Amino acid sequence: MTQYFGTSPSSFLQWGRSEVTEYHQGCLLMLLIAKGTPKAPGLTHRSMYYFTVLFGHEGQKPLELRCEEEQDGKEWMEAIHQASYADILIEREVLMQKYIHLVQIVETEKIAANQLRHQLEDQDTEIERLKSEIIALNKTKERMRPYQSNQEDEDPDIKKIKKVQSFMRGWLCRRKWKTIVQDYICSPHAESMRKRNQIVFTMVEAESEYVHQLYILVNGFLRPLRMAASSKKPPISHDDVSSIFLNSETIMFLHEIFHQGLKARIANWPTLILADLFDILLPMLNIYQEFVRNHQYSLQVLANCKQNRDFDKLLKQYEANPACEGRMLETFLTYPMFQIPRYIITLHELLAHTPHEHVERKSLEFAKSKLEELSRVMHDEVSDTENIRKNLAIERMIVEGCDILLDTSQTFIRQGAMKNSNTIIVKHEWDSKLHSDWTLLLSGPDILYSSREDRLLWPIGVAVPGGDDIQAKAQEKLALLRALSHSSGDNIRSENSCLLFPFFISTSGSAPHDMI
Repeated sequence: MTQYFGTSPSSFLQWGRSEVTEYHQGCLLMLLIAKGTPKAPGLTHRSMYYFTVLFGHEGQKPLELRCEEEQDGKEWMEAIHQASYADILIEREVLMQKYIHLVQIVETEKIAANQLRHQLEDQDTEIERLKSEIIALNKTKERMRPYQSNQEDEDPDIKKIKKVQSFMRGWLCRRKWKTIVQDYICSPHAESMRKRNQIVFTMVEAESEYVHQLYILVNGFLRPLRMAASSKKPPISHDDVSSIFLNSETIMFLHEIFHQGLKARIANWPTLILADLFDILLPMLNIYQEFVRNHQYSLQVLANCKQNRDFDKLLKQYEANPACEGRMLETFLTYPMFQIPRYIITLHELLAHTPHEHVERKSLEFAKSKLEELSRVMHDEVSDTENIRKNLAIERMIVEGCDILLDTSQTFIRQGAMKNSNTIIVKHEWDSKLHSDWTLLLSGPDILYSSREDRLLWPIGVAVPGGDDIQAKAQEKLALLRALSHSSGDNIRSENSCLLFPFFISTSGSAPHDMI
């Protein structure tokens, strides 16, 4: 922005703000007419036009200019008016950008020139190499000319003999190669590899069948029952559905991923690398622990739900699906129970036909050991869970209850038939003589005898049909146990799972030919 101030046409002030700084800058132009006095005689007076340039910032001396003609002064002042330092800076910046751009172009051209120079040098080297090859080929060709001329001059019989010899050499080579291949096919290593490949193919087929079974379990039973549980009159509750199927859907998703990985590896046959798939699968197999631990309970819940006619009718409709092939829901719930043992057997067979120097040997052995450890843990958990459930079932049979049956150290052995009675035997760690053990005698759900040996043998005031006979039999059995404990206590203590047990629970019945 520039403004002009003046009191006469011959003098004015120009000021404004520059684009570079915010301070007001400018110059003051003053037109003066000076009349000089001649210092020597004979000189005439001559008028001079002066103008002064004053700068706005401090430290800059003013410039005093003069000219002989007024028109020259006006032209000077007009030129000063049109001059702008900011415009000059802009022009300078534009020129600098152009200069930098030109410098970059020059540098790029230099780099391109160097690359072209290197390419030319490489091409010169290649030309020299090709020339040397041409020279060598020409020399070889010159050496072959006499041999070719001799071949043209050879007898036709010699040509036939050479042709027959060439044919025989080819036949012998093919025969030798066929013998080598046949020997390898009949070798133990090849037989082992064939069996190994067959095991892998069988595993893929079994995995495909297992995924199909899980698909039927989830889509043919689980999801329809979930929908039925959400209906207005549900034949089954959501809690029962969860108890029966638990995490079956998660197991299906896991094995679908594993099956896809197996199929991808089979597509790369004959290269079969399976160890990394088991490395991915192993950390996820812990979901089987919960399913296996819940399996017996799920079958029990399913049996209870089948007592509902509506549910039983609906379940039979689902089982009539052609995809089920006549199999019941219990069958599909049992399939996951055998999957971990199946993997262990497959890996065992696979390792039997895998050489010790094979790249997958250590990985497969590690996967097998992890699966065996998981199987043992699952088996122990299932045994403990089932033992607790059976002990609780026995405890519920006792009217007054039995606190010692709630001890988790009690282990259920078996339930079977004893002469004239049905017997349930519960094993406990042997740590004392017989008189410290509990002996329970039951008739149906009622307690007939519940006592330690130092108590009364028969409850006072309990009237039971046939009680005298039962009491006599109890006395006889206890006397037999006491005699056995005194005669061979050490042997019996080591065999307490068979004869000596803290709980002797008997219900009246008849089994004349069977005895535990």
